[in-house]
Amino acid sequence: MTKPRPYNFSAGPAAIPLEVLEQAAAEMTDWHGSGMGVMEMSHRGKEFISIYEQAEADVRELLAVPSHFKILFMQGGGIGENAIVPLNLSRGETADIVVTGSWSEKSYKEAARYCQIHLAASGVESQFTTVPAPANWQISKDARYVHVCTNETIHGVEFHALPDLKALGCDAPLVIDYSSHVLSRSVDWSKVGLAFGGAQKNIGPAGLTLVIVREDLLGHAMSVCPSAFNYTTVAEFGSMYNTPPTYGIYIAGLTFQWLKRQKEGGLQGVAAMEQRNIAKAKLLYDFLDSSSFYNNPVDKNYRSRMNVPFFLADASRNDAFLAASKAAGLLQLKGHKSIGGMRASIYNAMPLAGVQALVDFLRQFEKTRA
Repeated sequence: MTKPRPYNFSAGPAAIPLEVLEQAAAEMTDWHGSGMGVMEMSHRGKEFISIYEQAEADVRELLAVPSHFKILFMQGGGIGENAIVPLNLSRGETADIVVTGSWSEKSYKEAARYCQIHLAASGVESQFTTVPAPANWQISKDARYVHVCTNETIHGVEFHALPDLKALGCDAPLVIDYSSHVLSRSVDWSKVGLAFGGAQKNIGPAGLTLVIVREDLLGHAMSVCPSAFNYTTVAEFGSMYNTPPTYGIYIAGLTFQWLKRQKEGGLQGVAAMEQRNIAKAKLLYDFLDSSSFYNNPVDKNYRSRMNVPFFLADASRNDAFLAASKAAGLLQLKGHKSIGGMRASIYNAMPLAGVQALVDFLRQFEKTRA
């Protein structure tokens, strides 16, 4: 009898749907009778171009990306985009950043190397357990863009609705870092100028970065911006100015096709995944809230559906918890070193059964230690 596969709660690189891994394994040495594996293909050959074009079309469909946005497959990850965004959009002038956790803190510090940075709002006083109300943001009159991280992987806070900058009297484009919840929910593109995210949470392997940018924001890169990171150049060359992360794009394409097949309550694709993610998060948060043995400090209005940090009331039991959870087939539950505790990342690839297994383990661990 085949041993059940463990449930992987890693924050990233994270679990990939088993169907995707199995298909990639089957095609590893010979993709569709081509005699080549995808890693061996020319990125300009007809075989890979067909993979690329299908992946681009599928992600445009899944996220309902309007035609006046360009979809770019790049490299450098979210941290790379912290530099690439200001190099393309700031013109060396002012950019506003809302700091809601560790990742937007990194964005703030990195962008300051290339332009004037204004702190529009910060959640530091709450220890990043909530999001400052947009109505209270102090947005610069001359900001070239306003940057937010819409899901903070470490602190577990998420924007459940995008801020409407126009309603706040701001004409600057909104830039969102959606690395850790891309494709887990729909995006209101009427409020977004540019979205970026590393692939290693919900899309595929590390090494691929998905950038979606409104066409009118192209053509403003600073002269020092490297050509390979100039959005205009990348768009003009169809993400082929330099050799793209071909295998990452291939796995992303398989993931997009997997997402399109998902169904839930009469819904399909991203809409189905959103309902599934709501159910998974509710199951876990409801248990944590019912227990005095564990706690989650995040404001209920901003709790992430993807990343759930939690803490044992008695931190001396952390090592025993991690050893027991690993033995139970529940992997990578240790929290980020900057805040400690535990963290369960329940991305799209995590089934409801995995979250139920975690809740069952949490209940049993509490029962035996109480």
